[in-house]
Amino acid sequence: MDRDNQNLSMEPLPKKLHVIGICGVATSALAIAFQKRGTIVTGSDKGFFPPVSTELEKQGITFYPGWHPEKMFGGRDYTDSIIIVGTASGTNNPELIFAKEHNIPIYSYPEVIGKYFAKERSVVCVGTWGKTSSSALLSFILDYAGLEPSYMFGGISLSHSAGARISNSKWSVFEGDEYKSSPTDSRAKFFYYKATDLLLTAVSWDHADLYPTEQDYFSAFQKLINLLPTTGTITACTDREDIKNIIKSFKGKIIPYGRELPINQTRPEYFAYKNINQSVGGIDFTILNNGTAHKINSPMLGLYQAENITGCFAIAITIGITPETTIMAISKFNGLKRRMEKRLAGDITIIDDIAHSPEKAFSVIDTLKSIYLEKIIVIFEPNSGGRSRESITKYDEAFSKADVVIIPRLTKLKTDAGASEQPMEGKELTSIIAKTHSNVKYIDDDDKLISYLKSETRKGDVIAFLGSHGFRGMIEKMIDIIKS
Repeated sequence: MDRDNQNLSMEPLPKKLHVIGICGVATSALAIAFQKRGTIVTGSDKGFFPPVSTELEKQGITFYPGWHPEKMFGGRDYTDSIIIVGTASGTNNPELIFAKEHNIPIYSYPEVIGKYFAKERSVVCVGTWGKTSSSALLSFILDYAGLEPSYMFGGISLSHSAGARISNSKWSVFEGDEYKSSPTDSRAKFFYYKATDLLLTAVSWDHADLYPTEQDYFSAFQKLINLLPTTGTITACTDREDIKNIIKSFKGKIIPYGRELPINQTRPEYFAYKNINQSVGGIDFTILNNGTAHKINSPMLGLYQAENITGCFAIAITIGITPETTIMAISKFNGLKRRMEKRLAGDITIIDDIAHSPEKAFSVIDTLKSIYLEKIIVIFEPNSGGRSRESITKYDEAFSKADVVIIPRLTKLKTDAGASEQPMEGKELTSIIAKTHSNVKYIDDDDKLISYLKSETRKGDVIAFLGSHGFRGMIEKMIDIIKS
């Protein structure tokens, strides 16, 4: 690597690391990144689920269920060790108590990113949506261009070996989550990442439990912008007036991007996308900048990805990566697991997506209906929020573009037996969706569900598994059946 690209003041890594709550997408990625740099890593959690548990096993990391201080650091001494605590671990965790009693340094994962991953040029992708895909793609572009950034994003990439990496480069790229850093630290995660440059996708009030008002939510992003050095940059999607208002006080360089502007508003510094086409093979469109049209091809599905790609393209060009290199990297980036992921493509297509709310399910189905001509069968399991009484009205017409909707046996949720309202179970959810959809089924036996799919699918059909859980191996069984 070129000496100009070296960060010679890198924080020395710990000899040993234990992760309490290692099965989170982010915490598992950090564990893998440390292990690859020679740190001895162990981890614990209350439960383990694919694809995270599969990735940990693949990397040879030792982890175990429950909280057992005697197993931390492999039962060895804990000299030159640190603890990372996941957000769901609880303050009375026995391993956490042990660490405090023995003066082992304890960090939330955002603190660890700021301490060991953030570099001289720290690009942080922030916004209410688009930040996971954007941070993954941007880190891939920089890596393809030879800049070898440190990075972290909250998903499992189909084009990276892991979701996080510690490198010796002066560059780092992070997904900047605006939610609180830990149960005892309400500061947004992105405040720890030492941002010098931002990719700002969108700001729309979210996380009402942490930000009671819209102004509270917007203020967090404003504070982050106020912390940026004036030598830094903000690459922002200026299609939305709210974004324009947030960035107008910034004294550094602003790179705007978004949909194609009217002819009388064209600006040379603006990156505009237009002419988006979508097919089974992905999307293609054009990015216009400074009088030049750049043809973009991506294997990812979803028209919304054009906006994410354009933002990443704008940053890459601004920091000096050539358009040719950037375009080639975009064409080779396959996206994230469980984000419109094609698990099988052939006579029958199987899609896997984390769409765990009725709104997100609608978006995925709408995209699939615009690409595929035959029947779309959806297996849907909502997250806990999608099973609350407050979410019932959101199911109206949410599955209108699906041909068949199947509700499987739902994952058991931990609930307070004395609570006045209990989460919806499968039969009730089925009846709610059936109010606006004529073909909804509740099949609570996995084998019967697989048999139904086997008997009802024909050439050209799409089976879409949408939800936050792993569907208990049903996807893999269907793939094996179709391939056999």
